[in-house]
Amino acid sequence: MAKVELKQPIIDAIAADVADAKSVVLVDYRGLTVAQDTQLRKEMREAGITYKVYKNTMMRRAFEGTDFAGLDPYLEGPSAIAISNDDVTAPARLLAKFAKTADVLEFKAGVVEGELYDVDGLKELAAIPSRDELLAKLFGSLQSPIANFARVLKQIAENGGEAAPAEEKAEEAPAEEAKAEEAPAEEAKAEAAPAEETKEEEAKTEETPAEEGKEE
Repeated sequence: MAKVELKQPIIDAIAADVADAKSVVLVDYRGLTVAQDTQLRKEMREAGITYKVYKNTMMRRAFEGTDFAGLDPYLEGPSAIAISNDDVTAPARLLAKFAKTADVLEFKAGVVEGELYDVDGLKELAAIPSRDELLAKLFGSLQSPIANFARVLKQIAENGGEAAPAEEKAEEAPAEEAKAEEAPAEEAKAEAAPAEETKEEEAKTEETPAEEGKEE
């Protein structure tokens, strides 16, 4: 069987892996220990990322006629490929995180949603939070106004419960004012009484001389 025929199933497998890929990242894995390579594969698998090592010639053939053909210039030396069909930032983010404890792992290039990224671009992409993290932050920001609104409603309810005595006092106030208005009127009557007594005394005084004249 010709070598081309032996390689074709591998080429087809690579093409199938990247067919629906949203993110493909190439890395140089030289220098990783067996333990590190095993741990990296485990973390990739748990995150739903396909991580495999292929020959550059086979990947080049598999990428022909696709957006991933832009990776051809970077297919030099040992290459591993990380593929994600869901989270576009996951391969770059997890590989960058792993490289912090295994600095021999290096980015080569990547294609994310049809756009080619170099090493610097992948590092920037790796700094973007995961979708779950972004959703958690969004949910938290939505919860905050709701919590504040609930707190305000609670305060209004509590204040409303205490408002009843204040209303009763307000109703009592007009009665007290009415009493205050009646007081001056009574005082005015009290002042009028002495004035009438004075007039009566003056009238009696005027009548007295006439009576004295009659006696003479």
